[in-house]
Amino acid sequence: MCSTASGRTMGADHPSRAFRRRFWWCLGLTVPLVAADPALPLMRMAGLTAAHSSWLQFALAAAIFAYGGWPFLAGLVSEMRRRSPGMMTLVALAITVAFAYSAATLFGVGSGPFFLELATLIDVMLLGHWIETASVEHASGAVEALAALLPAVAHRRGESGEEDVALASLVAGDVVTVRPGEKVPADGEVTEGASELDESLLTGESAPQSRGVGDKVVGGSLNGSGALTVRVEATGADAYVERVAGLVRVAQESHSFAQDVADRAARWLALIAIAGAAVTFFVWWRVLAAGWVFALQRAVTVMVTACPHALGLAVPLVVAVSASLGARNGILVRDRLAFESLAKVDKVLFDKTGTLTNGHFSVLGVEGRGVMEPEEVLALAASLEALSEHPVARAIAAATDRRLPVGAFSELVGQGVTGQVNGHFVDLFGEDQARARRLPDLPETPADDVSTRVVVVVDGRIVGTIRVADTVRPESEPAVCALKAMGVEPVMITGDRFEVARDVTVTLGIKRYYCAVDPPGKALVVRHEAENGEIVAMVGDGVNDALALVEAPVGIAVGGGTDVAIESADIVLVRSDPLDVVGAIRLARAAYRTMNANLVWATAYNVIALPLAAGVFVGFGIVLSPAAGAALMTVSTVVVAVNALGVRRRFARI
Repeated sequence: MCSTASGRTMGADHPSRAFRRRFWWCLGLTVPLVAADPALPLMRMAGLTAAHSSWLQFALAAAIFAYGGWPFLAGLVSEMRRRSPGMMTLVALAITVAFAYSAATLFGVGSGPFFLELATLIDVMLLGHWIETASVEHASGAVEALAALLPAVAHRRGESGEEDVALASLVAGDVVTVRPGEKVPADGEVTEGASELDESLLTGESAPQSRGVGDKVVGGSLNGSGALTVRVEATGADAYVERVAGLVRVAQESHSFAQDVADRAARWLALIAIAGAAVTFFVWWRVLAAGWVFALQRAVTVMVTACPHALGLAVPLVVAVSASLGARNGILVRDRLAFESLAKVDKVLFDKTGTLTNGHFSVLGVEGRGVMEPEEVLALAASLEALSEHPVARAIAAATDRRLPVGAFSELVGQGVTGQVNGHFVDLFGEDQARARRLPDLPETPADDVSTRVVVVVDGRIVGTIRVADTVRPESEPAVCALKAMGVEPVMITGDRFEVARDVTVTLGIKRYYCAVDPPGKALVVRHEAENGEIVAMVGDGVNDALALVEAPVGIAVGGGTDVAIESADIVLVRSDPLDVVGAIRLARAAYRTMNANLVWATAYNVIALPLAAGVFVGFGIVLSPAAGAALMTVSTVVVAVNALGVRRRFARI
């Protein structure tokens, strides 16, 4: 892209500002250059001869050429060093030829200069590059926007009290205060207080999120009305904001198939334009005998009009827009090739636990045995399980706030827990362990029951059972329905047993599933599903999904999963929401359609514009000046830029 090259040569952090500054200076110099035209009476009124006027025009044109043309001349040198002539080469050749010829006319060579054409050509090219680079910077603003989320200072607590420190001085383990209305300075865990946090700019989740003691908070989120004390866990490159910014940078800098096609086409178009300019000059000068000044104007116009700005911008700007839009909606693209494939995906393979389901157990029901009410059974069990870290124990403990005094607690690894609760000897066993102990009056489990049952034994007698299961996410069913409506087949893979897999798929309406699959087996399933040339996306969250995520043409990790899964994926969903899989596909499709539309437009423009610039339609009275050709090229670039920015509208409408 010309903006990239020019940005490097000018050494500017924001190329659009440099192009804007150069444009206004050159436009200001163009006004007196026009006024200095010997054909105008202004110079005669000032007592200047035609020779004086010509030399004044030369001085002004030289300033415009040197200052306004510098980015293009520097770009030509850069492209020649890379042996990849492109748009900068074309523009630099055009303005150099125009300036050299016009300067030569002062010494009697040629029939008349075109300083005005040179100045207006540079003005229009600078304006076009200003518009282009501003569009790219606006689309690529996700990284800067993320960096701006973090506050400048943090209120760190120390032995001498609270002090305001620069964000860069925070380290893991520091304790900071976040006052109402302030931004959280770093990722960490709440140790005191409770509040509502606005995380919409980080995750796309519009509703404020409740955060209290023990909850994780993300740097950059906006605190509500409560005061929080946060223990810092991650700063700098390890912080969430910086990791997201890194993913956005990688996505914008990586190449896709469409980008490679556009780059190759732009290089060929540059070579064709140079050759076409030479042929145009020769035909008009020697074959048609139209005069070498007219022939030179046609050659310069061909080089300017054929400048492949639109073609070079067709894909990168769409990628910048989609990467930025995705980051703002919790969809982080790490690999553009995979993102491009996602637009044509045929199947989405979902891991079950933690993806379609919540990934943690919940109490489905409590059954008493007559001697004790269900509420009393749950209170006894929860009081005991509150001392265990087992996932099932945590689910039971979270099911009620009622607690009874516990003594002599003991956890039997892989079997259950035992202890004294409110003066009673209480044992909690899994159903298999209860059968192994041959406990009397053990209730029969229905064949179609997919829950885990915990048997509650008080003083040697079964008083009830508690049913626990991993529940389906409420977003999973709408996500499955949306995929079907888009023509994408949902498939589930799980390491769980047949009954559990069947229950989840029936609930969600998924027709095909694989159960009791180990991690290597998941990768084999992905390979099998893609055997017919279909594009397959794998969605997972755990360590056991990493192999499958790598094997899949498109690996999608839900953001609440493990770092291993995230690092193995091509796309990361920040919110761990299955509906974001649908959003990612919609975004990929909107971007893919826009890329294709831009490529078609850029190609069509050159097919039409090149003959026009070469003078094919002179017989019909249609003659393009170099400045008009530059304006036409700029219009084509603006059309591509506007179409690329329209990805936002198309994504919202789909």
